[in-house]
Amino acid sequence: MEEKIRSGFVREPKALTKSQRRNKILLLLGALLAFNFFVFGTIYLPIYKDGLKKTAENMGLSPDVERKISPTSFPFQEITIPYLRSRSYESFLGEMGQLSQNGSYTSYLTSYNSDGLKIYGQLTVPIGEKPKDGWPAIVFVHGYILPQNYQTFVNYASYVDYLARSGFVIFKIDLRGHGDSEGEPGGGYYSGDYIVDTLNARAALQNLDFINPGAVGLWGHSMAGNVIARALAVRPEIPAIVIWAGAVYTYEDFSEFRIEDNSYQRSPSDSPSRKRRSGMFDRYGQFDPNSSFWKQVPMTNYLSGIKGAISLNHAVDDTVVDIRYSRNLNNLLDNTSIDHELNEYVSGGHNFVGGIFDEAMGNTVEFFKKYLH
Repeated sequence: MEEKIRSGFVREPKALTKSQRRNKILLLLGALLAFNFFVFGTIYLPIYKDGLKKTAENMGLSPDVERKISPTSFPFQEITIPYLRSRSYESFLGEMGQLSQNGSYTSYLTSYNSDGLKIYGQLTVPIGEKPKDGWPAIVFVHGYILPQNYQTFVNYASYVDYLARSGFVIFKIDLRGHGDSEGEPGGGYYSGDYIVDTLNARAALQNLDFINPGAVGLWGHSMAGNVIARALAVRPEIPAIVIWAGAVYTYEDFSEFRIEDNSYQRSPSDSPSRKRRSGMFDRYGQFDPNSSFWKQVPMTNYLSGIKGAISLNHAVDDTVVDIRYSRNLNNLLDNTSIDHELNEYVSGGHNFVGGIFDEAMGNTVEFFKKYLH
């Protein structure tokens, strides 16, 4: 059969050789693969990325946080200051249920999200005219209490009341695993969990329209002294922290001074936190100041750049946490440009009982008023 075209006539096609047929098949396969790559890159890849983003959002994490925390670059890095600095802290308060009111402040029960966990706390808000820039606020972090014995509105009630009557918004958080807060109580010294809870609480306060976001400080007792000191190393712009009877700053001090707390009970051997600590010690050994891993844990290795002020308060007769913890840290701070003070009390013990309580609280209020503005 013949067809007319512009150049004349089409010759009858010749049969392809075996080699030509193979080359033609390979050419068709290559074109098909190229087309599939094009479709995936222009259609499916954006959908996949959007799915990852939505997954991170559904977990309560920003995409930036999701990228930074998974995967970890080395085991147990979540305890280290560099890791804790690298991630973000974002949260908001949930529903506020009014509990009580007096002439000075209103007390609420509320909660916030801390990396997917619902953390409860008591929020007190002063009654009166709000300052122009908003109320100064304090994240109040409790010390070691047996989780099963912890009570939100009983433990530290007099502490919260004193500070609340002094013109601060107080947010006393129930660390994970305490009270009705979700999660496991992972401990303060060999975990970053409580630091995360503290800094997420700070972020939640900063998002309230009646709070001065630049005037949110931290208060911590005993174990929480370590927690808020490391939190300050993570966020050096925190304007002020106050520590009562705090412990474990250099970590060498822990082996030197120890802690004599008769109320302390180790978590069960099969608990996740106990297993995690055991795994960490198996891998890195006990604290060693020359270890590349352990160097990243103490806040005292990250004093440069800290802008916030530090108030240390300790009773000489504290039989639980040796006052030398505070004296040792104070000596280190003397060699820095960090504003700091050490208030020693002749009595009061670990919990500042008796008349010393009012003296220590007076110093605390004065310090916070100086730096939270």
